[in-house]
Amino acid sequence: MNQNDLKLGQFGFAGDDHVVPFDVETLDVRGRAVQIGPMLDQILSRHEYPEPVGRLLAEVIVLTVLLGSSLKFSGKFIVQTRTDGPVDMLVADYTTPGSVRAYARFDEERLKEAEEKGETTPERLLGVGILALTVDQGAHMQRYQGIVQLDGSDLESVARTYFRQSEQIPTEVKMGVARIVMPGEGGQQHWRAGGLLLQFTPTSPERSRMSDISGGDGDEENTGDGQPDDNAWQEALALAGTIEPGELVDPSVGVERLLYRLFHEQGVRAYDGTDVIDDCSCSREKIRGILDGFTAEEIEQSTEDGEIHVNCEFCSKSYSFDAKDFDE
Repeated sequence: MNQNDLKLGQFGFAGDDHVVPFDVETLDVRGRAVQIGPMLDQILSRHEYPEPVGRLLAEVIVLTVLLGSSLKFSGKFIVQTRTDGPVDMLVADYTTPGSVRAYARFDEERLKEAEEKGETTPERLLGVGILALTVDQGAHMQRYQGIVQLDGSDLESVARTYFRQSEQIPTEVKMGVARIVMPGEGGQQHWRAGGLLLQFTPTSPERSRMSDISGGDGDEENTGDGQPDDNAWQEALALAGTIEPGELVDPSVGVERLLYRLFHEQGVRAYDGTDVIDDCSCSREKIRGILDGFTAEEIEQSTEDGEIHVNCEFCSKSYSFDAKDFDE
């Protein structure tokens, strides 16, 4: 049997930090699933984010990995929020074949106030703004960007809205985040996250036609959720709805076991996947190139004791330059 055509139960688990593509032919469904462990722990622990901020950024990382791992070319997929809440910016990017980095910006005082009031749901912390999803195919190719309004919905709902509006592909997204204690580590907590993305891809375009959202005036029966009424897709949604949040992050469950539990009666098939790693793309050469574009005034404003110090917001690595190197 071809290694790319293995069925569940016939091979070992992919484990953490590995995206697993799959399909369920009988339901015309395809998708990707992932559990993220060490990579997420490295990114979030590096900045020592408060737990509510860490949870939000972890969801953005999961969403970025699920979407970015579908790229069929060398490039970058970027997910970024800009909002008016205590956590006003979240950004994560995925660079093929599997490099991930992420960063969160938040107002400490406003976050503390929100925690004291118990207003730490994602909707409260993000507030109102936008979620931008960008595909960057390189310097000589035009960027593609989709923008979705953030108006009090969680990130799962926003992702569904993006696919309904921008891609016209019926899509379901499930994500989970937790801090758990691993056996034999003296009570130390580790970040974990997981996600599942389902897409309805029938051969006939009429079958994937999405109904109007609630209040629409379409000419077909309105389900109120913008999803196709097709029985196969409705069955897939019902099965995905049985996922418990803990299953997405539990290392004893694993991606393949979860897929088997959900779809074994329909004949789910998993394929070779992609490893994802904590890997920032910053470098001394890239930062030097940015500084070369500064004006003399900007160089002067950036100089302290004859040196320019730059810290990468993603990986926290520090770079120092002699200001004299940029004299005109």
